[in-house]
Amino acid sequence: MSVARYRRFLKLCEEWPRDESKKGRDLGTFLRQRVTHAFREGENTQLSDPEKCDQIYESLARINTNVYRERFPRTRDTSFTGVTVEECRMLLATGNMQQDEKKKGLWKTLTERFSTKQDVTPEKAPENK
Repeated sequence: MSVARYRRFLKLCEEWPRDESKKGRDLGTFLRQRVTHAFREGENTQLSDPEKCDQIYESLARINTNVYRERFPRTRDTSFTGVTVEECRMLLATGNMQQDEKKKGLWKTLTERFSTKQDVTPEKAPENK
């Protein structure tokens, strides 16, 4: 049965997209590394907990096939910040993050890039005396 599990994970790895803009932080790359580690002997690997392996596979397969995205559709294509998916991708690209993190924190970077004319930082509450 390990043969079938191994092949299912290989197929999942082939289908899982890679995001080249997130070098060293990409979920697809991480998944491939974990599968390589878990199935060190390929089809001949003896699993200590086959049921847990099946649960992990089923969870990853649901994510990969967008089960939850279809079950719970979003009403808008933005986050609470008003940032679009494409703007988020651009901001979270490894090159941008490394450059910005040298200078300031992620929240400050987000607020500066995507704030409107309104101040998005919480105001300091008046002190009670």
